[in-house]
Amino acid sequence: MRTERNPTRRLERVFARLDREPERPAGLDMPRMSRHRVVLLALTLAFYLAIVVAVLATTWLVAFDWQVMFFRPYQQWPEIHAFLDYWVVLGQRGPTAVMVMAWLGWRAWRQHTLRPLLMFGTALLLLNATVGAAKYGMGRAGPHYATAIGSNEMWQNGDIFPSGHTANAVVTWGILAYLAATPRARRWLSAVSAVISLSVGLTTVYLGTHWLSDVLLGWAAGLLILLALPWFEPLVARVEALILSLRARRRARRTALAPAPQPVPVPATTPPRAATPDDGVRVREPVGAARSAARPSALLAPGPHTPRGERTPVSPAGSRRPATARGTARAGTTDPQRA
Repeated sequence: MRTERNPTRRLERVFARLDREPERPAGLDMPRMSRHRVVLLALTLAFYLAIVVAVLATTWLVAFDWQVMFFRPYQQWPEIHAFLDYWVVLGQRGPTAVMVMAWLGWRAWRQHTLRPLLMFGTALLLLNATVGAAKYGMGRAGPHYATAIGSNEMWQNGDIFPSGHTANAVVTWGILAYLAATPRARRWLSAVSAVISLSVGLTTVYLGTHWLSDVLLGWAAGLLILLALPWFEPLVARVEALILSLRARRRARRTALAPAPQPVPVPATTPPRAATPDDGVRVREPVGAARSAARPSALLAPGPHTPRGERTPVSPAGSRRPATARGTARAGTTDPQRA
């Protein structure tokens, strides 16, 4: 099997596939920033801020975090510990990004548009910017690194508030529902992503790596990104058009710099040459030609020759022997014995 080693040619094939049909299908159902979505965004933002204030003020939410930590769920149900160690991987950014990107790449191939991949990249950038800034800005320490019972553990050089596993699960699996082509598919994928994100967040609480308030803030942070994605649709459309235009210019430049194909000269046809013994081929000649070639040329009389049938019959007179001097002398004398 021959493999394509040139990545440029492989990328050209992908763009050639995108050029076969319009960049964006006409019947694609795209989410819009409707009034209902704006209301949900405002409520989620209010919930986000309420969680932050409750933790900063060391309210009942922080006390409940400590109660869950002392309960130690991983000791109460140790039989599911091994399974949940693998299940929590669905919230890690590296493995989930690879799986979802493979699916969205196939969707981009089928729909002949770069929008799924660009929207996924935009969501990941927003996730890193917002969640990362909140993590390192508040610096909350996790349950395993708590210093004082009952404290909120803020500004302790930690990086767990909000929960990155939870927020990543909401965004990574929720983007599949956001990019669904039909409302029915969006409903089913929304349910699946909600189950995965909820279970991944509770798994981190079970393992003791996050406070419960970390998980609540992670759910809110991921949902804020999904609800705000329609605002970035025009920017993604412009980026897609820019990428395709740059690709078209590059192709035109390569076409202009490529040398014109030279016509292939057609070889002139020559009559076939008869084979000779010098070519190493055994040549069969006609029988008559072989006999005439074997006859010595010195015995042939000079001048034109006529066929035997056209010659005038000649009756020889006398002997056929040629006359010689000795013969003439013998003819003029008489033999004495005969006389």
